[in-house]
Amino acid sequence: MRKLLLAILGIVLALPVSFSQTKPKLSAAVTPFVKEEAGVIVLAHVRVVDGTGAAARSDQTLVIADGKIIALGDSGTTKIPDGAKVLDLAGRTVIPGLVGMHDHMFYPSPGGGLPLYPEHASSFPRLYLAGGVTSIRTTGSLEPYADLELKDAIDAGKLAGPKIHVTGPYLEGQGAFALQMHQLKDAEDARQMVEFWIARGATSFKAYMNITPDELSAAVKAAHAHGIKVTGHLCSIGFREAAALGIDDLEHGIEVDTEFFPDKKTGVCPNPQAAAKALLSMDIASKPMQDMIHDLVAHHVAVTSTLPVFETSVPGRAPLDSRVLDAMTPEARLAYLTRRARISDNAATSDAAVIFKKELEFEHEFSKQGGLLLAGLDPTGYGGVIAGFGDQREVELLVEAGFSPLEAIHIATSNGAEFLGELDKIGTLAVGKAADIVVLQGDPSTNIKDVEKVELVFKDGVGYDCAKLIESAKGMVGLR
Repeated sequence: MRKLLLAILGIVLALPVSFSQTKPKLSAAVTPFVKEEAGVIVLAHVRVVDGTGAAARSDQTLVIADGKIIALGDSGTTKIPDGAKVLDLAGRTVIPGLVGMHDHMFYPSPGGGLPLYPEHASSFPRLYLAGGVTSIRTTGSLEPYADLELKDAIDAGKLAGPKIHVTGPYLEGQGAFALQMHQLKDAEDARQMVEFWIARGATSFKAYMNITPDELSAAVKAAHAHGIKVTGHLCSIGFREAAALGIDDLEHGIEVDTEFFPDKKTGVCPNPQAAAKALLSMDIASKPMQDMIHDLVAHHVAVTSTLPVFETSVPGRAPLDSRVLDAMTPEARLAYLTRRARISDNAATSDAAVIFKKELEFEHEFSKQGGLLLAGLDPTGYGGVIAGFGDQREVELLVEAGFSPLEAIHIATSNGAEFLGELDKIGTLAVGKAADIVVLQGDPSTNIKDVEKVELVFKDGVGYDCAKLIESAKGMVGLR
């Protein structure tokens, strides 16, 4: 009898727990932003761009229940469950929720003096979600405890925001420019820092500009021992050396690779502007550049595209988006526009446009050669790159780099999910996956600017009103 009871108990424990049993109750801070939360929701007569890179499919019906996609197919043949709430979305397109792979929770302070980057725990989660970004990797934390607590609050339904993969604090060597960064003493310090933050919930790490090869090697070994990946915005270490040391991802692309700088010294970060100028004489089709790309691909090193932050350095190039300007505090808006005007005044002597074009070419070539290209925005620089809106701009710039709209959406959704090890849950629209879905007016498969026309964002089957989310964060960026 005892054996029979144990067998029955084993069967019960093995049964899957439905999402509805673990779904958190949304707090009063979240419910004002919720537009759709029926038990079963049907998105009818919609165009589907599923994130795989496949062609758009018209007149489809998608059924959501218990936070997941339970049916997806032609509207004429897909059964609509009894009692379901049906949304007629003719003329709209659905895409997977964007997976932002360089999506910090901070933004530059508009004040002078020391470079400081205040945590935007209030405005940024709402703006990411409103922009169609349902999952983010923070890719470097300046207030890691705040990021971890924010993640927990969102997961518990206390705050509105995306699913957050928290990157630990920057692994930076001696010479950090930001006061908020710890400066590593040696390789042992790097190892201890990785171990400390893994124990507290960090799920990735980011090496920074002045890290030494020994420190990076120690950090990578410690992280990999726990199955955790390391990325880097590097300067002291070139891309090929980083690949040899076992790094998993490289942020920003060719604009920050210093290995082509003629006077590069091992483990020393040269002047970043001088190093970038070395690219002026480089051709993406040249043997040194091709060798570097092939080396990254051979080592399975991903590259994260952050084109919006680089675009702001090109005189007069970044769009003056009213949505972005309205989101800023008056002080942040003035600081951004003043710096932008100063850059435009120096257009005659600027190399930024040429270097930016090479970055576009590099990212397309890297992907064409088989590299895994990821997408992010990086809300740093001198401002103007803002959560959610910047993620949309990144997708548009990928199209400018030579990708088709379908390929750009694939990079910004499926590729990120693949790198995070979550492609079985998110990143594409398919039966059984989480209902992380962006409803857009228009057709981004033919006009990528339509990626900005977000009407409704589902995260785990809950539909959020993007207009209300944006309105709630108006005038806050630059402050909190």
